[in-house]
Amino acid sequence: MKDKKQKMIELGSKTAKDGFKNEAFVVDEFNAWKESDYAKKWLEAMEYNLDEIEYVKAEKIKGSFKADIQVQVRIEIKLKKLLDVQNLQVKLVSNPKGFNQIDKRWLKKYDELWSFPEDIIELFKYFTGELPPKIENPRDERRMFIDEFSLSEQEKMLKFLNENKTLIVTDILKGRGKFSAEWMLVILNLEEEKGIKWALEPINKVLNYFSSGEIGITPRGSLKIGRITIQRKGGDAGRDTARMLQFKINPAELIK
Repeated sequence: MKDKKQKMIELGSKTAKDGFKNEAFVVDEFNAWKESDYAKKWLEAMEYNLDEIEYVKAEKIKGSFKADIQVQVRIEIKLKKLLDVQNLQVKLVSNPKGFNQIDKRWLKKYDELWSFPEDIIELFKYFTGELPPKIENPRDERRMFIDEFSLSEQEKMLKFLNENKTLIVTDILKGRGKFSAEWMLVILNLEEEKGIKWALEPINKVLNYFSSGEIGITPRGSLKIGRITIQRKGGDAGRDTARMLQFKINPAELIK
């Protein structure tokens, strides 16, 4: 009979070979932290002293929140017992140069968060295709690209993003409420013989990194805030959901 420790080690190994397809791997590693080299390093990255930890309990957060996993860490320091709760956003990537969707919603949902001026939300509707192009011979008959708007309209959109940059970046990366993300854990699955690379960073550092840089228009006619791309979702076999607005980053940039 295999003992519990051996089963947990084998489970972690199998999940690794499966390409880290879901957050269950991270949950299992944290819950087996005494045997998991990964979890020990993650806890140290969160500035815990392993010798002071009494137990660790991780679970998947259900629902549409920025945090994917909640980790409870009970520590004992000089006979005082403290319970820490940390919310982690997990990004599992297989391509170091690929992009990962970090948020997508209908414009009306973003309007509830950010209160678009009427002229700005109208321009975004042309951009996503909720409204058909208002110009002759658009590059895409379903929608408009940012560089197809007039210069004054482009300036209005960029001005709105600039004035609301902090709010926008915080909402799409950190979120709001008790399940807002406090950390981002990025796991890059390399070729099997090379294993994985990872980075675990506090969310404020993540916000600063991805928001740093100019607000502008990409060569493909989308928008950007620093290292964050803002585009029409597209795809979805032409279903209505293709008209949603989405935000994308390359999480692997956090891995040095």
